Amino acid sequence: MGDQLSTELDHENHLLLDQPLLRLPFELLRKTLRSARFEIEKDGALITNTLKETATSSVNGRSSKEDVLKSLDTMIARMRGTKRKLIAFADEEDRLHQQEEARVQHLADLYAMYSVDDVKYEGWSRTRLDRLLVDYLLRQGYNDSARALAEERGIERLVDVETFEQMSRIRKSLLNGSVAEALAWCTAGETKKELRKMDSNLEFMLRYQQYIEIVRNRSQTKPNEALAHARRYLFPYRDAYPREVLQACGMLAIPPGTAPTIAAYADLYSPARWAMLAELFTTTHNTLLQLPSKPLLHVALSAGLSALKTPACHSTRPDSLAAPPSHATSLTLSTNVCPICSTELNELARGVPYANHSTSHVEPDLLMLPSSRAYGRARLDEYARKAGLLDGQVKDLRSGEIYGRDTLKKVYIT
Repeated sequence: MGDQLSTELDHENHLLLDQPLLRLPFELLRKTLRSARFEIEKDGALITNTLKETATSSVNGRSSKEDVLKSLDTMIARMRGTKRKLIAFADEEDRLHQQEEARVQHLADLYAMYSVDDVKYEGWSRTRLDRLLVDYLLRQGYNDSARALAEERGIERLVDVETFEQMSRIRKSLLNGSVAEALAWCTAGETKKELRKMDSNLEFMLRYQQYIEIVRNRSQTKPNEALAHARRYLFPYRDAYPREVLQACGMLAIPPGTAPTIAAYADLYSPARWAMLAELFTTTHNTLLQLPSKPLLHVALSAGLSALKTPACHSTRPDSLAAPPSHATSLTLSTNVCPICSTELNELARGVPYANHSTSHVEPDLLMLPSSRAYGRARLDEYARKAGLLDGQVKDLRSGEIYGRDTLKKVYIT
C-alpha cells in the first residue's frame, strides 16, 4: 500500500507549477482583444466625426468637390490602416489559440497518467524540464539559445519566446539609456489603462528620466523644452509624487556638474538609474501579465531541495560554517551523505525551508562524537576499518577528524 501511494501521481500539485502555462496566453488574448477594441473605437470615432463634418460642409456649400473627395480618400486610407491593424490582431489571436490548444493537450496528457511508473511520464517530465529551461534562458536574456532549444525539442507552442523577447528588447534599450521603447509599451492600446488600475509608477518614472536627460543636455536642447515637458508629464502628478516634482523644479537651477555635490540631487544623474528603470519595467511587465517574479526552474529546484532538507543538513556551529565539507569528502561519502549535504547543493539549499517529515529514520546504536555528530556504531566501525585506524579510534565521516572511543557518548532516542 505504501509503494502504491508513493508512486501515485498528484495532478493538482503538478498544476501548481504549471499555472503560468495557461494563464499567460489567456492574459495576452485579453490584452489583444482590448487593444483591438481600442483601435476600433478610436478610428471609428474619428472617421464618423470626419464624415459628419464633410457631409455638413458639402451640404452647406463650404467645401468644394475636390475637398470632399480628398476627405473621403483620407477616411478610406484610415479604414485601410484599421483593417491592417485588425488583421494583425486576428493573426495574434490565432497564434495564441493554437498555444492554448497545445498547452491544454499537454496537461491532458498528464491527467491520462496515474503513476510515476507510467512509461509516458518520463517523456512528459522531460518536456516540462525543457519548458523550465527555456523559461530560465529567456528570463536571463539568452533568447537565441532559448529559441534553439524550443525548436530542437518541438515545444515552441509550450513556451513564450515572443513575449520574453519583447521584454528583453525593451529592458536592453533601458540599460542602453533609451526610454522610447518602454514608453511605447506603456502607452500602447489598453496597457496605459491597465497600468493605472495597477497604480503603477512606471510611466511617470520614465517621463521623469526623460526630463533628467533633457536637463542634463540643456546646452543641446531648446530653453523651454524642459519646462514644457515638466508641465505636460510631471506637474499633473505633483500630488502623487511630490518629492520627484520638487526635484524636477530644482534641477533647472542646478548645473549637472554640481549636482553630485548636493545630497538631494546626487543620484539623479547616476547611471544606476537606468538599471533601476530596467528592474521596474521587468517587475511591472511580469505583474501585468501575471507572470511569476522568479524563474519556474528556481521554484521547482527550491521545492525539490526543500523536500530533502533536514536540520542536520546545515549545522549552526561556526566551525562547520567556516569549513564546509570538501569535495573529496563528499565523493567519499556519496553513499552516506544526502544530496543537500553535498558540496554542489549545500549552499544552494541554505535558504529553503526544511522538509515536513511525519516519520524519521535513524541508525541503530547511535554514538555521538565530540563534534556533536552522531553515527551508528556499525558504520563507524566499518569506516575505521576501511581507513586503517588503530584499535580504539574512529573518524568523523564529515570532517575526517579522528577521536578515541572513550570520547564517544551513547545516544538514546526518546
